[in-house]
Amino acid sequence: LSNNHTQLSMKCYFNGTLLISVLPPLLVTEFVLGVVGNGLALWIFCFHLKPWKSSTVLLFNLAVADFLLNMVLPLRASYYVSGISWKFGGALCNICLFMLAMNRSGSAFFLMAIAVDRYMRVVHPHHPINSLSVSKALLGALGLWLLTISMTAHLFSLQHGNSTYCESFMIDTETQHNITWHKFVFLFSFYVPLSVILYCTVHIISHLRGRQLGQHAKIKKALFFIIVVVLLFTICFLPSTITQMLIWIKKYKLAHADGQVCPALENLTTTFYITVSLTYLNSGLDPVVYYFSSPAFKNICRKALHLAQADTVESTEKKTRETGSQSLSQL
Repeated sequence: LSNNHTQLSMKCYFNGTLLISVLPPLLVTEFVLGVVGNGLALWIFCFHLKPWKSSTVLLFNLAVADFLLNMVLPLRASYYVSGISWKFGGALCNICLFMLAMNRSGSAFFLMAIAVDRYMRVVHPHHPINSLSVSKALLGALGLWLLTISMTAHLFSLQHGNSTYCESFMIDTETQHNITWHKFVFLFSFYVPLSVILYCTVHIISHLRGRQLGQHAKIKKALFFIIVVVLLFTICFLPSTITQMLIWIKKYKLAHADGQVCPALENLTTTFYITVSLTYLNSGLDPVVYYFSSPAFKNICRKALHLAQADTVESTEKKTRETGSQSLSQL
């Protein structure tokens, strides 16, 4: 576009000079990290980590969600390299936006389910849900997939006024049902999982401290990685959520300022597109959490890469191999 911003059909279109230089290397880095990490994780889950337990089902589905999200990142990188110009048609644009939204939400919901699983095993170890069969856990995972698909399927019907523009988050001065719902899903998929993860984490820490287990080396290690999961989730998802809320607030204040909405929101919108691309980093970092939080996963991974086994964790690894994937619930 010749100007920094323009308003067509009550929508704002930005030329995004900063986005064109910042996002391609970020997206490519996230793609490489995500494909290598999650590809290795899926390989370990499918061929080396047996027998499966209910917790393994959740971890496997988290890896699937992360891997699928990474598959469309090269298309987004190409979009920005081309100067914010989508060259693959409207249908593929909507499929790409759907994959990003569905798997971003799916990743958050499976992280939430893993936190609940960990909470139940630590705080309520004798609850019947802890002995859930793999088949019932698969049904639960299917339910989470159906939830995320139903929440993001509206993107298939998204209409793009500008055929070269492929965005699901548009600054629209008119209320549009699917966009409003899309933004609600975006916030819902952050705040609900975050609230549940924080609740589970606080109660796990409280429970272990109450039983004076906080000084035990293995417990301290488990607590460390519980906190890492919370930090990764917050760092990756919080900035874009805050920016989206700031856009809502500013747009509400400018509701009757004709012609001023687009220029006033340009900087915030640029910030949002950068921070929403940071959410994909979570998918690349999840395998790091698997690796360091589970001796079983770590042992198999090191063997696969022909790395030396650590003597200090040899006995722990032996015990974890016997218990299989149950140890992975200590994510």
